[in-house]
Amino acid sequence: MGPLGTFLLLVIFGACVGFAMNRYGRTWLGRQVSGATGVGDVTYALVGIAGSFMGFHIAGILGLLSPLIMYLLAVAGAAATVWLWRR
Repeated sequence: MGPLGTFLLLVIFGACVGFAMNRYGRTWLGRQVSGATGVGDVTYALVGIAGSFMGFHIAGILGLLSPLIMYLLAVAGAAATVWLWRR
């Protein structure tokens, strides 16, 4: 897969993780409060995208050059970044 395909996959992975963490990772009250402060889907998606890029590149730095492992670490990086950002 070329650089454009990798870029698009990382954006999709990060956005999906961000949306999922916003929709299903919070309680009803938490969603009500975050909606009142303006923290929404777009913010979670952007944080997830940043995390997916970090996870992907950390896999490369560690020498884990298998594409499957790199993409799995991109998803894990997105989830970890969103989780840490919420805390």
